[in-house]
Amino acid sequence: MTVYSHSYPKKPTRPSFTNINPDTFIQPNIASIFFICFNPLYWNFGARLEYNTGLLSKLCGGSKTIAVYLFSLSVFVLGLIRDEIYRDAISQQPTSPYLDNDLIKLLGVLSFGIGSVFVATSMYSLGIVGTYLGDHFGFLMKERITSFPFSVLNNPMYVGSTLCFLGTALFYGKPAGLAASAFVYTMYQIVEFIEEPFTAKIYSKRGSGEKSE
Repeated sequence: MTVYSHSYPKKPTRPSFTNINPDTFIQPNIASIFFICFNPLYWNFGARLEYNTGLLSKLCGGSKTIAVYLFSLSVFVLGLIRDEIYRDAISQQPTSPYLDNDLIKLLGVLSFGIGSVFVATSMYSLGIVGTYLGDHFGFLMKERITSFPFSVLNNPMYVGSTLCFLGTALFYGKPAGLAASAFVYTMYQIVEFIEEPFTAKIYSKRGSGEKSE
């Protein structure tokens, strides 16, 4: 699980549907799709590599603490890069006249606001180590968190991030942003399928002493 640094961009330019440079239309989207796909796979398989081999800790002189914080920083920076590329990508896409109205903008603000609350409160509840899969480094939570936002959603950070993407797309009336948001949601569903059983396996071994806190 990770934290995201979504913030509203400066208002993008509005290319018309008939005046689009094909090069700028395609290239930013390839980069955006790449990072939307790469980032969650990176933090899941990177953390799993540490769990199975201890490689990241070894590279940090045997310190799991240094390893988890450096890993957290790398995930955070990748999130910044992904968000900036996404903003740049949709700024170069046409604005739909069907989405360019005050009601849709309001829905965008609400989506982004709710998503930001889910992301921020998730990180507050989990802390940095808990947010960035610290349990894969041996730092296990003492008990399952059941307070908000985990009281209303199983994976509020993933839902919150998706809502932030969706909110930005709605606010600026970008159909391409809606497609990207759908892809974000799909990737998080895949990641949940990969991440949750493995995390459950880690905690099931808590009493066996195979991985200490």
